[in-house]
Amino acid sequence: MGSLAWEVIGVIDTDGDCAEWSFPADPGAVRTARAAVRGQLHGWNLDCLADLTALLVSELVTNSMRHATGPIGVRLVRPARSDGALLVEVSDPLPDPPRERVARPEDESGRGLQLVAGSSRRWGTRPGVSGKTVWFELAVPG
Repeated sequence: MGSLAWEVIGVIDTDGDCAEWSFPADPGAVRTARAAVRGQLHGWNLDCLADLTALLVSELVTNSMRHATGPIGVRLVRPARSDGALLVEVSDPLPDPPRERVARPEDESGRGLQLVAGSSRRWGTRPGVSGKTVWFELAVPG
């Protein structure tokens, strides 16, 4: 991925134990968010969490794009201890918290939060200054 792609997505900070990005609410954001997450986890030697984290971030960014018009933030916080958890946050400008629902087999959407809830150690939502954040924790394998 060239440097132009990183300029387009607006990297805020990839220094130390926290990495943050801001993505425009357009279709390319999902693919770019996955690539950014995978790259950062590789740099932190957390490749073991890359597939699951990228999948869950994809679901949440897709959910945000479906409803929000403003920028979508993604933030990773590396655990300080080897037995800790990776914290992942996806923020958007909409104040309404997402609702977990049961998708029927024929539904094309509605499984994102089910996937997050079933795959993560803990998850939740919190209001922000403008909008909300959906967060989840993934245990780092020992």
